[in-house]
Amino acid sequence: MQYSRLVDADIEYLTSVVGSEHVLVGDAILEDYAHDELGETRAFPDVVVEPDSTEAISAIMRYAYERNLPVTTRGSGTGLCGACVPIHGGILLSTARLNRILEIDTDNLMATVEPGVILLDFQETVEKLGFLYAPDPGEKSATIGGNVATNAGGMRAVKYGVTRDHVTGLEVVLPNGDIVQLGGKVAKNSSGYSLLHLMVGSEGTLGIITKIIVKLLPLPRKVLTLLVPFPSLDQAIETVPKIIRSRIIPQAVEFMERDVILSAEKYLGKSFPHRTAPAYLLLRFDGGSLAELEEIYETAGDICLESGAEDVLIADTPERQDGLWDARGAFLEALKAESEMDEVDVVVPRDKIAVFIRYTKELEEEYGVRIRSFGHAGDGNMHVYIMRDQLDRAVWRAKMDEIMDRLYAKGSELGGQVSGEHGIGVAKRPYLLRELGDTLINLQRQIKEVFDPKQILNPGKVI
Repeated sequence: MQYSRLVDADIEYLTSVVGSEHVLVGDAILEDYAHDELGETRAFPDVVVEPDSTEAISAIMRYAYERNLPVTTRGSGTGLCGACVPIHGGILLSTARLNRILEIDTDNLMATVEPGVILLDFQETVEKLGFLYAPDPGEKSATIGGNVATNAGGMRAVKYGVTRDHVTGLEVVLPNGDIVQLGGKVAKNSSGYSLLHLMVGSEGTLGIITKIIVKLLPLPRKVLTLLVPFPSLDQAIETVPKIIRSRIIPQAVEFMERDVILSAEKYLGKSFPHRTAPAYLLLRFDGGSLAELEEIYETAGDICLESGAEDVLIADTPERQDGLWDARGAFLEALKAESEMDEVDVVVPRDKIAVFIRYTKELEEEYGVRIRSFGHAGDGNMHVYIMRDQLDRAVWRAKMDEIMDRLYAKGSELGGQVSGEHGIGVAKRPYLLRELGDTLINLQRQIKEVFDPKQILNPGKVI
C-alpha cells in the first residue's frame, strides 16, 4: 500500500486542531514512541499528535483519509505484539489526554470512560465507591482503551470473563472521520450485527475508540487467597480441572514455577512466603461472607492435598494477599530485567495445559534456550517466555523463530488459539494467518475493507 508523505502543510493542519504543544516532530518524538513493551518491532512515526476530544480525532481522521496518511493509535504502549508501533510512519495518535472518567452510573451499574484512563486508576476509583471493574490484566498501567483494543483478559477471567464481556457501548471514530455510537447503557442488545463486539479486540485497525461504557459489579465483601505448593508443575496444573469440576468457581487460578518466583524476589527485593516447592497454584476466591469462603477454600484445599499438594497456605488479610499478587504481577518485569526475551501467548483447553508446558520443557532441552512460563491455569492461557541470556543475538533469534513456530503449531494441535489476551499486532500475524486459513482470513480482510477501504488505520497489523 502506497501512502502520502507528510509535508509541512500536514503539520500545520494538525497543529491547528490540537495546538502546537500537542504536536511532536523530529527530535521531540521520544524513542518510546517507536516500540511497545517488548520492543522487538521498532519504527518511528513522522508526527505524534495528542488530541483531547472526539471532535479533534474526527477532524484528524477526515484529513488523514483525504490525504492518504497512515494513522496508528497508542495508549500507554504496554502491548507485547507491536500493535501500537507505526510501522508505516505517518501519524501516531496518542490517547494520553483522553483520560477522563466521565460518569459512574450507580443506578445502572455502569461507567463511561475515555480510552486513555489508566486501568489501575479506574479500578481504585470504583472500588472506593463499593464497585468492582472485573477485568484485571496484569499490566495495571495499561489504558482501558488498550484493554478494549486487545480484548485483554487477566487473572479474574476464569470467573468474570474478559474485557469484551464487560463492554456495553463504544463511541468510535471511523477512518473517514465519521463518529458512530455502538451499543450503550443497556444490559442486552440484539439489534442487528454486533459491530460493538467486532470493534473490541480489533487492535485499532477498524476505528479509534473515544468513549467506553463498561459494566460494574458490587464489590465482593470478602476475598481470600490460597498459595498451594506442589512437588511438580504437572501435579499443580492437573489439579485445576478437578477444582473446576467441583463447581467451585475461583476468581483467579494462576500457575507458576519456582524459578519465576525467584526472579520476582530478586526484582522486587522481597521474599515470597514459600519458595522451596518446584511449582505452585495461586487461587483467589471472593464471596459475600467469611463463612461462605471458608466452605469454598476448605473444599479447594482438600482437592489440592488429595492431588499431591505439599501444603495449603491461606492468605486471609489484605496485606498478605497484596504481597502474593504483587509478586505475581511482577513476573514479566522480573524476567525482562534478567534478559532480552520474546513471548508466546497461547491459549489451549484447560485440560491440555500440562501437555503444552511439558512440550516447552522438551524444546528448552532440545534448543539449549531457557524457557520460562506462568499464566492463567483457570482459562488455559499461558505466557511462555524464550530468554536470550548470553546467546549471540542472531543465534537466539534463529532458535526462537523455530521454537515459536513449533509452540504455535503445538497449541493448534491441542485445540488452542494463537493469542489468549495479548492480541496479534505484528509479532503474531504470521501464526494467525497460518492458523485461520484462506477462507477466514479473506472474511476478515473483507471486514477491514468495509471499515477502512484506504487501509490507513494501523496498517500492517492483525490480518
